Amino acid sequence: MHERSAPASEAGAGPGRILELAMAFYGSRARMAAVELDLFTRVARGPATADELCADLGIHPRGGEDFLDALVALDLLEREDGRYRCTPESAAHLDAAAPGYVGGYARLADAALYPLWGRLTEALRTGRPQVPEDPAFLQGYRDPDLADRFMGAMDAVNAEAARAIAAGLDWSGVEVVADFGGARGNLAAGLVRAHPHLKAVCVDLPETAPLFERHMDRLGTTGQVAFHAADLLADPLPRADAVVLGHMLHYFGDGDRTELLRRAAGAVGPSGAVLVYDRMIGGDRRGPALSLLGSLNMLLSSDGGREYTVDECRGWMEEAGLRVERVGPAGPLDTLVVARPRAAGDAGAEGGAR
Repeated sequence: MHERSAPASEAGAGPGRILELAMAFYGSRARMAAVELDLFTRVARGPATADELCADLGIHPRGGEDFLDALVALDLLEREDGRYRCTPESAAHLDAAAPGYVGGYARLADAALYPLWGRLTEALRTGRPQVPEDPAFLQGYRDPDLADRFMGAMDAVNAEAARAIAAGLDWSGVEVVADFGGARGNLAAGLVRAHPHLKAVCVDLPETAPLFERHMDRLGTTGQVAFHAADLLADPLPRADAVVLGHMLHYFGDGDRTELLRRAAGAVGPSGAVLVYDRMIGGDRRGPALSLLGSLNMLLSSDGGREYTVDECRGWMEEAGLRVERVGPAGPLDTLVVARPRAAGDAGAEGGAR
């Protein structure tokens, strides 16, 4: 008799994790449906039964209880005595009335990015982005409401890094800070609210100005943050003691990254600081998974963008005449690199930051 070969499930690891990855979009889409239905906003007003939530939100009873319990299993809802309530995380970030709401980005990802990921194989074969010629999510500023929602989504992505930068650096020696590619001014407003002695300027394309003005009015920072209209690679840029480039370098090709850093170095002068934060890839390129997957997202959605390692960032900074002074976290997802213009004869050394 021949010895029977052991099945793969007996011989080694079974297919469970592979199947979980294959079905990972189930949970993502369930979360998105909950955002579309404003489920978390409703539950944040008070616990409710499945019947009450189905009635309030127009959910058919056939799938309602399974849907709600799936969100419990995903740790997005809690259930006690038959009533559903938000978890602390969903209350903070998926209730539309909460200041930390990130549902705008969830909507953007579902409407704009999810379809692109269906074309990943084509992007990998061609090296070209897969953005349609005139997609709804890139209609520029022709639709103010759409543009505001897009900017709100970007603010949500940057929020944790912005808070970390405001709290984690010594701003006492800075008078003027400029946010290059600052969109509607959310980071700049956060900095001046945390450090009232600062003067801030948001630098972005002229089409962004009306969005900036409306957002400053909503935040109560009108007059505290100025707007400077410019193409970062072509137009004159304002002088500042510190320049921030947040989630910007990953959108450009390598040559443009160096040029942008060179222009930032020129804007701050010999004693200023250039701050870069992005979801950088670890030096061994084994993670974080979100950063590596984010680099594929840039392949799908930009002409030359990608995520990058700290060492790559350091190399571009050195080419641009900067020396790295500090590397550290900027919130749970981003890495911050702080650099200063390199003095003549200065070989540069990484060390403590101000």
